[in-house]
Amino acid sequence: MSDNAKIPTFTPVRVEDPSGDGRWNFTIGEGSLALIAGPCALETPELGLEIAETVRDLCRPLGINYIFKASFDKANRTSLKGFRGPGMEEGLVHLARIGRKAGVPVLTDIHESWQADSAARSVDILQIPAFLCRQTDLLLAAARTGRPLNVKKAQFLAPWDMKNVLEKCREGGAPSVMLCERGTTMGYGQLVVDMRSLPVMRSFGCPVVFDGTHSVQMPGAAGNASGGDRRFILPLARAALAAGVDALFLETHPCPEKALSDGPNLVPLGKMKFLLEQLAELHALVRDRLGMPSLEWAEEDR
Repeated sequence: MSDNAKIPTFTPVRVEDPSGDGRWNFTIGEGSLALIAGPCALETPELGLEIAETVRDLCRPLGINYIFKASFDKANRTSLKGFRGPGMEEGLVHLARIGRKAGVPVLTDIHESWQADSAARSVDILQIPAFLCRQTDLLLAAARTGRPLNVKKAQFLAPWDMKNVLEKCREGGAPSVMLCERGTTMGYGQLVVDMRSLPVMRSFGCPVVFDGTHSVQMPGAAGNASGGDRRFILPLARAALAAGVDALFLETHPCPEKALSDGPNLVPLGKMKFLLEQLAELHALVRDRLGMPSLEWAEEDR
């Protein structure tokens, strides 16, 4: 490695129970696998709690750190007729209650800068949607809350473009940031995952998340809604773990065919046990025997 090359200091993400009760306290980026999972949009608080408790109970014996995810408002629906969720005021109340009842941290996405403070008072991690990852005011507002951030790479960006996004968040005061791969636009209605993006983004010094749900999405394929093909979630997630990621993002629903948003690319809740058992085993192999892949392996002085 040349004398001028500098490897950024790696900053893991600490997820802490703000109540001080210690219901959860874990770190993303120091070896353990984390899972961000839940419905696409929050349909009802009862359904959200059912999913949170089910996935929590699947994760515990596998040693997976679980974060419940749901959106209070999906502001980027394909059609005006698409289900968006309960809205911010009601949705944040429900999300906070689900987190307390299930005893798990909660993540939700925000679409506008004025939503950041309110969301940060109710949930533990803020997510920036892929379409909005270059919106400076949104990034800075989220960063100022002091909450950990999960920023999704836009479908139209190269992985190295996310370095500037990360620097905006850090300079804005974000204590810790994750970058999330969710596929890149290949053509009309199709996405492709370039596995090179995972070590590239991790080389910036932050944990990397792989979104298996939206990577199999087919934007606009259903006319007034997005399509998808959930069959490819498992092989893509397995490949991402082999390439080296710190967390997985998987949306799930007891009956995807009846889900009010993103049904074709949701993991059936009844299949999560099979999926997670495979992924936990693969992660343990990478972590304990192979080690996290690094772009520096090919340098002459290593």
